[in-house]
Amino acid sequence: MHEEVSRGTPDLSYCLADPMRIRRASFPKLQSLRPEVSGFKKAEPGGPGRAGSHGGGGEREGPDEAPTPARPGTRKCWGERSGVETESRMVVTSLKLQDLIQEIRGAKTQAQERELIQKECAHIRASFRDGDPLQRHRQLAKLLYVHMLGYPAHFGQMECLKLIASPRFTDKRVGYLGAMLLLDERHDAHLLITNSIKNDLSQGIQPVQGLALCTLSTMGSAEMCRDLTTEVEKLLLQPSPYLRKKAILTAVHMIRKVPELSNVFLPHCAQLLHERHHGVLLGTITLITELCERSPAALRHFRKVVPQLVQILRTLVTTGYSIEHSISGVSDPFLQVQILRLLRILGRNHEESSETMNDLLAQVATNTDTGRNASNAVLFETVLTIMDIRSAAGLRVLAVNILGRFLLNSDKNTRYVALMSLLRLVQSDHSAVQRHRPTVVECLRETDVSLSRRALELSLALVNSSNIQAMTQELQAFLESCPPDLRADCASGILLAAERFAPTKRWHIDTILHVLTTAGSHVRDDAVANLTQLIGGAQELHSYSVRRLYSALAEDISQQPLVQVAAWCIGEYGDLLLEWSSEETEPLQVEEEEVLALLEKVLQSHMSLPATRGYALTALMKLSTRFHGDNNHIRQVVSIYGSCLDVELQQRAVEYNTLFRKYDHMRAAILEKMPLVERGGPQADEEGKESKAAAQLSEAAPVPTEPQASKLLDLLDLLDGPSGNAQHPPPLDPSPAGTLAHLLDLPCAPPSPAPIPNLKVFEREGVQLNLSFIRPPGISALLLITITATNSSGDDVTHFICQAAVPKSFQLQLQAPSGDTVPARGGLPITQLFRILNPNKAPLRLKLRLTYNHFGQSVQEIFEVNNLPVETWQ
Repeated sequence: MHEEVSRGTPDLSYCLADPMRIRRASFPKLQSLRPEVSGFKKAEPGGPGRAGSHGGGGEREGPDEAPTPARPGTRKCWGERSGVETESRMVVTSLKLQDLIQEIRGAKTQAQERELIQKECAHIRASFRDGDPLQRHRQLAKLLYVHMLGYPAHFGQMECLKLIASPRFTDKRVGYLGAMLLLDERHDAHLLITNSIKNDLSQGIQPVQGLALCTLSTMGSAEMCRDLTTEVEKLLLQPSPYLRKKAILTAVHMIRKVPELSNVFLPHCAQLLHERHHGVLLGTITLITELCERSPAALRHFRKVVPQLVQILRTLVTTGYSIEHSISGVSDPFLQVQILRLLRILGRNHEESSETMNDLLAQVATNTDTGRNASNAVLFETVLTIMDIRSAAGLRVLAVNILGRFLLNSDKNTRYVALMSLLRLVQSDHSAVQRHRPTVVECLRETDVSLSRRALELSLALVNSSNIQAMTQELQAFLESCPPDLRADCASGILLAAERFAPTKRWHIDTILHVLTTAGSHVRDDAVANLTQLIGGAQELHSYSVRRLYSALAEDISQQPLVQVAAWCIGEYGDLLLEWSSEETEPLQVEEEEVLALLEKVLQSHMSLPATRGYALTALMKLSTRFHGDNNHIRQVVSIYGSCLDVELQQRAVEYNTLFRKYDHMRAAILEKMPLVERGGPQADEEGKESKAAAQLSEAAPVPTEPQASKLLDLLDLLDGPSGNAQHPPPLDPSPAGTLAHLLDLPCAPPSPAPIPNLKVFEREGVQLNLSFIRPPGISALLLITITATNSSGDDVTHFICQAAVPKSFQLQLQAPSGDTVPARGGLPITQLFRILNPNKAPLRLKLRLTYNHFGQSVQEIFEVNNLPVETWQ
């Protein structure tokens, strides 16, 4: 049958009833071009019903089944044939919504689903063009389902307007639903329904008014809110709780869109607070919260109703079981949470309001059980309220204890919330949080990475001088088994804690060595420099340190920071390896050849970085003066790297070879041990470097015979280290000081200039940038600027880069920064030195560009500093 139709041969059994069928069967191509010509005809009365339905005249046909003959007295329509599409099918039958959902769910591939939806959308378009008012809401309902699946449905926007304007409730219901889904402020069509919503709000039919309010609160723009304020205000006082509740929520949306409408709804809130219907009361509390957050005047106004809110919450807490409002044994937890949130806003920074709600908060905290999720929600909101208002100290301890009980909960979300809240409280209530330290440490062993990360942050925040050793043991045990993405944070945290609270230098060295051995590749960039400085300043521990490092290096050469520190220490104190030390419980017997072989192994290892090879090569060179054996082997190893591809390593090897060949008599003096470094605070180190550089400059400046270019080069050579804020001594009195200097035959230095005040040029989310200035005496054209980057936030600042530019009349030289990571919570800052030469003494302008990563986001800031003190250039 299908083959005859597709070949253009009409079947007379189908065409006798209607002569037009002959034309359609004879010209299938023409029919396929104009599908609307053969629209769906309705059957005559007594027939099988609307075409495409599954009831009435026969069952649906498959692709190979013969058409079911029509019953006597009916007209068989071509459009009644349905099933799988073939070439001969000229019209697609319209599906009901339930059938469309079933067909889409039954699609086995995305292409099949897309084809089905495209065909149904084509029929929906054709139906919209026909303008059948009885089918419009059914077609729009199908289109909304298609829209929910993510397919375009914009052509149904105008049909929504038509259905909203219809007097039938079934049309309005689908029309308003379509408006909420298909319209928003970006489409100008949404303004066309303003009059329809206004009429529906005024006609007095509650279901229709509810539809209009829901639509207005979902997609109402600022213009619509201004136009419909009067209607919504009237509905706030309607006797029906159904309408009052929806009108209140619509008022919340209006205030968010147009904050100046707050004065319209504020007078009605006091009356609505007397409602006994929980839905209306919940909406009223939400409305008051929105008003208080957006208007300081409203906040002052509603502080007067704090006693009334306290009474409402007390009634909820003391009320017994109610089948209408109780959830898991808690009386309306949604309303309790919303009231507590409003009390937190009203009691913040207000002593009287806080005092009024203290007793109630204690009652809620003690009478609410922690066994259910609903009660946990109420308790958590109570804790947040206690911490935000000016509550009593005992109440704050109670709040911390509630969070401690949350840590023992089996639900992971509850434990996560508790860890986050305790992390916020650790600064203000450190002693109260310390009581739950064992429970926090237990959370480190959680399999959930997010929980273990928050537990790690809280554990590091709990470290102090009294528990440093116990906490470090726990953190080191966690470091050995923690996930790879937490190792860097854990290692950095241990190093910072050890630097701040180390009881002894030996313990500090052991702790850093353990971290480098366990997670050396995850430590911060400054770990190597800090440990070498620590070992160099502990003269009594040189023998112990070099033996520990040699043993660690012999076991593992894969941890690059550990290898670098060990190579440096062996190069400096390698002679102590050959001596017997009473500090060792097991004496370490080491031969010179073993030490040299180990360093040569580091040089040849494929795991060694170029910087690590540089440390090892320098260590070999220094051992040539520490050991008393033959240096030929060391000379051979050094000469090999004279042709190394790495330029820096090649340069070192060439210089060392030259030292062996030409300056062998100076080798011992050049390679002597590094001087002891006094380990003080970073500020003291910076001040020492700064004063030393200034002294060298004052000595080099008065020499008149050198040319100016040579002076500048000498200055650049002298000032290699970063400098910080220096406190200069007061200017010397020339007469007595000069007389004393001549009497003692001391060089008379010129009076020091007055210190230049520091300048803060940048601050964002806890990251702060300060500039400090020094003008060396005797060279007025040179200005030294030290930038200091600090971080008081709770997250590390990484990949920190500071770049600067000056006008063309200036000369600028940037020194390397002290690092690229600024630790959180006031850790060691980054310093960087700028040298600026200003021969014309012009006003100085500086343009800075900062790039860094903070809180998982990349930050770039470009700004100009044009308010530098006058002393920097005059």
